[in-house]
Amino acid sequence: MAHRTATLANTPTEPVTREELIEKLNEDLAREYQAIIAYIAYSQVLKGAAYMNIASQLEQHASQELQHAITIARQIDYLGGTPTVQPKPVKVTGDNDEMLRADLGNENETVRNYRGRVRQCEALGEFAMAEQIRDILVNEQDHQIDLAAALGIDVPDVNSGGNASR
Repeated sequence: MAHRTATLANTPTEPVTREELIEKLNEDLAREYQAIIAYIAYSQVLKGAAYMNIASQLEQHASQELQHAITIARQIDYLGGTPTVQPKPVKVTGDNDEMLRADLGNENETVRNYRGRVRQCEALGEFAMAEQIRDILVNEQDHQIDLAAALGIDVPDVNSGGNASR
């Protein structure tokens, strides 16, 4: 294969080995664990009438993130790896907007990473795995939309590394 690095929306992806893909999927899995924990905690501690709708959505997000974690763990096992059991750290704050911004930042990183992961899977000929990650990506992008709407901002352009702003 002469040109293994593909681009999507001007985002280059480094070609990876199966072992590197396992490592990257384990990073994704740790981020899914982080999202589960954050969504559970934040959904219960958000205060004020303006946040009740998003609090309910965060409960749904937690359930979806659990399904993502199961899917990613299954793919790691399929590749011969061992799924991690360590989450990435969760930001702890009492400020509603700060919580939502932390979640949005994590979702932005997740979307960016999964877009790359799809291309990496395809470069290794793991097309079914790429499709499963695409399905996860649809949910993650919906989470971005929900969080940005709750913050009253546009969804950040993660292809350019853009950040959320008011």
